Amino acid sequence: MSKIEKVSTDEILLMLCNSVVNVLNVASDSGISFSPMVQKINKTSLSPDLGCFVLFDGGFSGLVIANFSAQAAIEIYQNYMLKMGMPKDELAISHTSDEVGDIHSELMNQILGDFINKVRKTLQTNITQNQPKMLTINKQVVVSIGTTLDRAQMRKVSFSTRNHHIFYLEMAMDKTEFIKLAEMEEEEFDPDTILNSIANDMEHQSKVDNDLLDELDL
Repeated sequence: MSKIEKVSTDEILLMLCNSVVNVLNVASDSGISFSPMVQKINKTSLSPDLGCFVLFDGGFSGLVIANFSAQAAIEIYQNYMLKMGMPKDELAISHTSDEVGDIHSELMNQILGDFINKVRKTLQTNITQNQPKMLTINKQVVVSIGTTLDRAQMRKVSFSTRNHHIFYLEMAMDKTEFIKLAEMEEEEFDPDTILNSIANDMEHQSKVDNDLLDELDL
């Protein structure tokens, strides 16, 4: 009899971290990596200089926050635009630029899309997401989900770019466990799919959900 495999909150977090690395490296070639050490935290917060949050719900519920330093935000943005063929002298140089926020919002949308696909293929369950909301902030703002999570688990992971600029990912979600009873087929990661999705979504970017802020205790 084969050993029964279990997937916990931290394995789900690892899926999300891999989605961050896969999407950002394919889209911007920024040499993104993350620390193998995960920090347990008691609250989730938006922190300077550029913060993004997105809710997901379905098979399990949660909140994802990405906090970028100004340097990390600009490095990823400029690398992405240069890879898309934009001249360097036409790029924004400040993280407060609307264009920088728009690009990071779309990249976060693609990260969550890749994560949702991993969840669907690996765990055979479905989750949906809200449109990511990107904010330029100069002080820490605590963010929590309006509805109570089931034994909330909160984690924080540190990421760095090729130029050693730091950003952080925070996640709050239900404490959950998936038990694998039988083998399932998994599809391979396709970088071209991510690039095509980003290009298409930038042309047809949907409006930010106006009710999203109401769902959070901001």
